[in-house]
Amino acid sequence: MYRSHVLVCGGTGCTSSGSPKIMEALHNEIKKQGLEEEVAVVETGCHGLCALGPIMIVYPDATFYSMVQPNDIPEIVSEHLLKGRVVTRLLYQETVSPTGGIKALRDTDFYKKQHRIALRNCGVINPENIEEYIGTGGYQALGKVLTEMTPDDVIQTLLDAGLRGRGGAGFPTGLKWKLCKQNDADQKYVCCNADEGDPGAFMDRSVLEGDPHALLEAMAIAGYAIGSNQGYVYVRAEYPIAVDRLNIAIKQAREMELLGKNIFGTGFDFDVDIRLGAGAFVCGEETALMTSIEGKRGEPRPRPPFPAQKGLFGKPSILNNVETYANIPQIILNGPEWFASMGTEKSKGTKVFALGGKINNTGLVEVPMGTTLRTVIDEIGGGIPNGKKFKAAQTGGPSGGCIPAEHFDIPIDYDNLLSIGSMMGSGGLIVMDEDDCMVDIAKFFLEFTVEESCGKCTACRIGTKRMLEILEKITKGTAEMEDLDKLEELCHYVKANSLCGLGQTAPNPVLSTLHFFRDEYEAHIKERRCPAGVCKALLSYVIDRDKCRGCTLCARTCPAGAIVGSVKNPHVIDLNKCIKCGACMEKCKFGAIYKK
Repeated sequence: MYRSHVLVCGGTGCTSSGSPKIMEALHNEIKKQGLEEEVAVVETGCHGLCALGPIMIVYPDATFYSMVQPNDIPEIVSEHLLKGRVVTRLLYQETVSPTGGIKALRDTDFYKKQHRIALRNCGVINPENIEEYIGTGGYQALGKVLTEMTPDDVIQTLLDAGLRGRGGAGFPTGLKWKLCKQNDADQKYVCCNADEGDPGAFMDRSVLEGDPHALLEAMAIAGYAIGSNQGYVYVRAEYPIAVDRLNIAIKQAREMELLGKNIFGTGFDFDVDIRLGAGAFVCGEETALMTSIEGKRGEPRPRPPFPAQKGLFGKPSILNNVETYANIPQIILNGPEWFASMGTEKSKGTKVFALGGKINNTGLVEVPMGTTLRTVIDEIGGGIPNGKKFKAAQTGGPSGGCIPAEHFDIPIDYDNLLSIGSMMGSGGLIVMDEDDCMVDIAKFFLEFTVEESCGKCTACRIGTKRMLEILEKITKGTAEMEDLDKLEELCHYVKANSLCGLGQTAPNPVLSTLHFFRDEYEAHIKERRCPAGVCKALLSYVIDRDKCRGCTLCARTCPAGAIVGSVKNPHVIDLNKCIKCGACMEKCKFGAIYKK
């Protein structure tokens, strides 16, 4: 029996910050101090506070250390693990109370308004040890389903719970399963979308890295409900840690006969295989994903027929994303009323968001549906850095829209976001401040969509490219006002005529920014000015003669030799030579250089 457990985050964020070196140093130092029999080191999944990695939590007192470095380990082991004295300089400051004591992690601003269902085991268990998952109630839901419930009971439970797909569209999960079950076939398939191609999204990756058995258990439950014996997880090849842990989980589940033949001795057979995605964003669309699993080029198919009728290999199939599946075992165990008691009338339960962009607490959060954007950004996310003002939040990635400051108090759910021209998407939430140009943001997402279009339909292949050309004209200062009318017309055409969801939602970032930030578009066109000072073609750098001390640092920094002046005399920027890199403004110690 260990007296202390040291949990080290092994998610992608902390791994990139050096957590493997922390693990190695811990093992070496614990051995050196002779504590192998007293202290256990556990590698976990993501704790959520990605900006503070590498993260380490010491139990039983739940001491939260952040930004730990290998050279900190000897002090932590000798002081905390050996002598019981907390190393206060390494503490996550939010856990330090005004009286000097240590607050519980659940009482910090980042965690206290979260409610973790999909992420309940992330950062808590070793994802590579099936016994730890079982120890938290894992596979009990599968056992209950196989021994106490009929397939119709399972589907009705999901319908009563009100679970909607967390992959973007929000289609009722129980209804999708019901439609598939109704179609008789000699073979059916359960598919999982773990491709997660949205820029800034890492929700599904974190569940796979921190709690892979939750997905496997849910897919087996889905197989029982619709009458399938085979599942496929379509996961991004760029997620090596997730893929490794998923492979380990599948092997362990098979060894314990929780996957394979005659599960729990009930005669039910179900197995899962992995297929790696090649990085195409369009393969997040269900029919393109299934086409890719079949070994063909990932392109969408016309619907109908829908996958519930004719999906993978032409057989009835269902597809949900990782987060959707991760909720299902808990719904089975706790009952549909428990899940439906959270959230809003039409959006039940919780939602995981990946917070990124201009925000202090970059990371992963899970909140009840209906939580306001202000709560997520200001309270949980810690607000905007450097005292800047909130300008907008992008939800849904390239398929979503921008939520402006006037809707900062909007409760986040499927219908509210759609009503203002955005969408939930898979859960990426990119925060922007006053220094962001909304025209440039729309151009960024459209560049992504143009690059990722499969080219199968004309509306998306050509329409999005023409839209991008107009946005480029606007950011270069060569557009006219009639170009805005053309842009809006193109948006509606592409939205109405594209074959799949990628093209149908591609205009959303443009339409939402046009609606809420039209004045910025007009400033680019009428005044040839970028209000945020982002679009280089519309910028000029100027030196304030009254503030310039003639230190020559800007002239020495300029890579184009565009700054002239003598020592202790005001300098001048030659706008014909200036390449608008901004290096001079960054280096100036007197605030004498500004953009206009």
